[in-house]
Amino acid sequence: MPLELLPVTAASTTACCTPASGPVISAEDAERTARTLKALADPVRLRLLSILASHEGGEACACDLTEPVGLAQPTVSHHLKVLAEAGLVTREKRGVWAYFTLVPGVVDALAAHLATHLTPAPPS
Repeated sequence: MPLELLPVTAASTTACCTPASGPVISAEDAERTARTLKALADPVRLRLLSILASHEGGEACACDLTEPVGLAQPTVSHHLKVLAEAGLVTREKRGVWAYFTLVPGVVDALAAHLATHLTPAPPS
C-alpha cells in the first residue's frame, strides 16, 4: 500500500493569534493570588469567614466558632491560622481567648484583582 503525503505549502507570514491587549498577571502575583484562593478553597474556611462576617464588626472569639462548624477547637484554630496567613483575617489575643476579625475590604479587593486579570478584553 503506497504512502500518500500531503503537499508542502509556503509558511504564512501572518500570526495566528492576536497579542494580549490587557493586563496579564505576573508569575509572582499568580503565586500570591493562588495561595489566597487555596486558603478560601475549603468549605470550613468559607463558613468561618461567613460566620465572622455575620458578627458585628466582623469579629468573633475563637470559642464562638467551634460549635457552628461542628469541629474541635484545634481543628478550627488550624483553619483560622491558614486564613490569617493568607491575610484574610487578623488575630488578637485577649487574655486566654483569641479574637479573629475579617480584614475589611479584603474580599472586595481579591474580587477586583481577579476581575482585572480574568475579564476578557473587549473586541477591537
